[in-house]
Amino acid sequence: MALTQTMPCWIEDDQDFKPENWRWDVNNKSPEVQLSSCQLAAYFHVDPVDSSIGTAGVRGTKGFTTGEHYWEVIFLEPPHGTSVMVGVGTKKALLHLGNYQYINLLGRDEESWGLSYKGTTWHNGKYQQYTEPFYDQTTVIGVHLNLYNGTLTYYRNGKSLGVAFRSINRGEELYPIICSTAAETEMELGMRSCRFNSLQEKCCFTIMQAMKGKQAVDKLPLPTVIKSRLKEQY
Repeated sequence: MALTQTMPCWIEDDQDFKPENWRWDVNNKSPEVQLSSCQLAAYFHVDPVDSSIGTAGVRGTKGFTTGEHYWEVIFLEPPHGTSVMVGVGTKKALLHLGNYQYINLLGRDEESWGLSYKGTTWHNGKYQQYTEPFYDQTTVIGVHLNLYNGTLTYYRNGKSLGVAFRSINRGEELYPIICSTAAETEMELGMRSCRFNSLQEKCCFTIMQAMKGKQAVDKLPLPTVIKSRLKEQY
């Protein structure tokens, strides 16, 4: 199947965003996940006898500690079942639950953050309604992980759904993860890109890390345009 590309225009037009080539990790996945030879497509619960015996996940080959990262996950089949999720997690994030345990694996604890196809976001065992459910085949979910300001934003078919998580853990590597409880779930990696900020942006981030709050920005001996940027983006 030809991949559908729906990268948001603001990323596509930003020449600082560069292609990445990470894939799904054959060494860090549930035994209930099979990967294509190119490691871009993941197939869940394909055993013809035991169609699904729990919750299965796979993570990317590359973890992120800094920068901005954007990637897309294409649903090759309509999502169904208890849970199909897209998100991020640390190395400690669980990738498999057997014994017919069907749960929202991403966000079950503090080690991961995830979006369910039912429109809910999950972290640390808690959830909230974030968007409308999506059931269509070829739905493209974009993930924008900004480790400068600690936010995770999702896109659906190129349209922003807003910030889903703030204060994302920046102390250790975060990996892209997908998971599913449903038999014959198929998802494929699309566009992957990253950007490492300019010196000015890095300085803004460092300033805000040292500030006690945005209200103190006006007291800084900085140009008005920089103050406005600090308030709006950090």
